[in-house]
Amino acid sequence: MGSQRRDRVVLAMAVWAVLVSQVLLYPGIADLVTALGATGDLDAGMVFLVAEFAAFVLFAPVWGALSDTLGKRVPLVVVGALGGAAAYLTLATAPTLGLPFTAALLVRAVGGAFTIGAFSLSISMLSDLSGGHGRNMGAAGIAIGLGAALGSVVGGRLTVVDPLAPLAAAAGVLVVVAGLLATVTDRAEQSDDADVGAALGRLTARPALLVPFAFGFIDRMTAGFFALVGVYYFRETFGLDAAGAGAMLAAFFVPFALFQYPAGILSDRVGRFLPVVVGSLLYGVTIVAVVVAPTLVLAAGTMVLVGVAGALVAPATMALVTDVAAPEERGAALGGFNVFGSLGFLTGFLLGGLTTDLAGYTPAFLLVGGAEMVIAVVAARAVKRLADQTILGESGSVSAGDD
Repeated sequence: MGSQRRDRVVLAMAVWAVLVSQVLLYPGIADLVTALGATGDLDAGMVFLVAEFAAFVLFAPVWGALSDTLGKRVPLVVVGALGGAAAYLTLATAPTLGLPFTAALLVRAVGGAFTIGAFSLSISMLSDLSGGHGRNMGAAGIAIGLGAALGSVVGGRLTVVDPLAPLAAAAGVLVVVAGLLATVTDRAEQSDDADVGAALGRLTARPALLVPFAFGFIDRMTAGFFALVGVYYFRETFGLDAAGAGAMLAAFFVPFALFQYPAGILSDRVGRFLPVVVGSLLYGVTIVAVVVAPTLVLAAGTMVLVGVAGALVAPATMALVTDVAAPEERGAALGGFNVFGSLGFLTGFLLGGLTTDLAGYTPAFLLVGGAEMVIAVVAARAVKRLADQTILGESGSVSAGDD
């Protein structure tokens, strides 16, 4: 059991590292795209973020299905981390090399194709551990939250020093974690499918996965919205610099991180319905409350509440995926979940950016927060039915020998 505890920590660190590398760039996105040769407006920032997440969408299921087919995840997750690091270093040297912004976007997309492998497969490897799906997905969730919290604070401060500094820092983090990942025990179960296409095709036989996939899409859409529109909103409305915007993002990500692990354990004990449905309703309400907060202090306090509500939803939703999928399908299933999540991020960037351009910040916040509340109401019965079918003891969510 000691080996599983150690591997859980290392895998959570890998998830943490990927989020740090991503979010380091967000607070200073306007300064970064300017340094890379674009204008620093909302549209340029949106395109830069979309390039990476488009690659996430295309490659997340491929990495997962490939790992299921091979019955191995460790070599693939190491390659993903190192490839992501190389892309960040290339971007950091792009101005020196004289690369145009279009070339930087291509590098960004290639980096995304590698980075999603490190992220998605680290979560899949957590799901391979015993100890309860909620517990393991809670470990992933706290890593996501802490990585985003640290990345938002440090990234904002690094940007003040040099807009390209977050890129070098992101590369260094991924290189270190790649070395740690090489020491993790591979517990993947090999699929009977002979090729990646067949492994992906098996997911269509489990339509129940669409329920957590839909929640993952909406939840990540809100995160993408805050990563782009939220940063611009805080900087313009309250006159913050990149460091201040990073601190506002951290007001969300710190409680989002700290409550994930206990929320995951709670979902193992009470089921997935209450954390997913009630948590989503609260999440939507608090998102809307951010834009009506009249002062910086109240806005920061509301962001804390957004983080607490989001923490209820995230681990239970990922645990639903592992409840439904068979052990030999988890890589592809979590890859599919990350596809929907990445599509959500893309939607958050595009829908948030376009709505803000056309109607302003308040309608954009109302739209995104309202979507979170609508999915909770519309899908409540489906979540209840799925939660009742995946009885905790039988789904693998609670197992003997907790470690």
